[in-house]
Amino acid sequence: MANVAVIGAQWGDEGKGKIVDWLAERADVVVRFQGGHNAGHTLVIGGTTYKLSLLPSGIVRGTPSVIGNGVVLDPWALKAEVTRLREQGVEVTPDTLMIADNCALILPFHRDLDGLREDASGAGKIGTTRRGIGPAYEDKVGRRAIRVCDLAHLDDLDPQLDRLSAHHDALRAGFGEPPIDRAALLAELKEIAGFVLPYARPVWHMLNAARAAGKRILFEGAQGVLLDIDHGTYPFVTSSNTIAGTAAGGSGLGPSAVGFVLGIAKAYTTRVGSGPFPTELHDEIGTRLGERGHEFGTVTGRKRRCGWFDAVLVRQSVAVSGVTGIALTKLDVLDGFETVKICTGYRLNGETLDHFPAHAADQAAVEPVYEEVEGWSQSTAGARSWADLPAQAIKYIRRVEELIQCPVALVSTSPERDDTILVRDPFAD
Repeated sequence: MANVAVIGAQWGDEGKGKIVDWLAERADVVVRFQGGHNAGHTLVIGGTTYKLSLLPSGIVRGTPSVIGNGVVLDPWALKAEVTRLREQGVEVTPDTLMIADNCALILPFHRDLDGLREDASGAGKIGTTRRGIGPAYEDKVGRRAIRVCDLAHLDDLDPQLDRLSAHHDALRAGFGEPPIDRAALLAELKEIAGFVLPYARPVWHMLNAARAAGKRILFEGAQGVLLDIDHGTYPFVTSSNTIAGTAAGGSGLGPSAVGFVLGIAKAYTTRVGSGPFPTELHDEIGTRLGERGHEFGTVTGRKRRCGWFDAVLVRQSVAVSGVTGIALTKLDVLDGFETVKICTGYRLNGETLDHFPAHAADQAAVEPVYEEVEGWSQSTAGARSWADLPAQAIKYIRRVEELIQCPVALVSTSPERDDTILVRDPFAD
């Protein structure tokens, strides 16, 4: 049986939460491998809505869930999320949640720096969530991060605090802020350490043992490929690699463990925050997509920008992430359109492109080339088999497959987990 990696094939918010929940019930372990609590997954189970930002989606069903070393962890956000879930009746224990002991921490001054830099950036703002994700990754790469394992050795932290202060105090002074209050920081870390440490362990060791035992491992990505630090719409991207290849490095398993790569894509396109968006619609059709799709960010609450399906971008995501199959979500939002458009290419300076250019100026200047297909008037909401879909909806799906050069493995037709058409079982490959 294959392990499965789930990634977003657009700009995030593709409906990964439902798909991961649907797969998590059949998995033995669920692993988050990158990002932080800037990601948002919404699960609807038995009429109850669960909003997750940091915890793997398997936690709601009691599936052993892992926060891998590729994640940056805000321990206070973790405590708040665990508390919220417990209030909803979900037990979170060291048997159901495991945190990599080599995970880098997001600290209060990371949040400060994130906001200060964004406020000072003027036209250069990139739409950060201001949660300290980027600065925490910077400290990790700069070899000055405080990690989960350091919470058990706080009396030995002075050399690391010297490195952090040397870097951050100069930045803070530039913004007119006082130096890091080391005593206050240590006091906060000592207070939160008792909550975090019971979950900490060498998860790479546990995951390799699970793999050797033939357990099914589900790798859960955050954000989407188009927000990848290398392959996304730079600089309007997140601070980590969101492609499927990161599942290996961010969990402590080798690349051969990843198996089936399931890319999640909406039947149209959305984006939160700043950055290029070739198929964005500023008319009543864009408004209709947003209203019918309830397009508001899980974490930020910001209204999502909406547009037609961009096959060029999804094809690019499929290529750089090695996607095996696509889960197409929110097909029902397109119900009732007389015609539906798909972007098949771009025009730039008189040339036709079959890929998205790397430079931000070119990305902002491209004009979408559309193919128009016949829509359908019947409802697809709640469909659970091909027989439940209108013929034109099936034709739309088949055309999407051709254009993105990847088969559709699942089709989601509502937020309810059972309203899913299974074409190809990722775990059976």
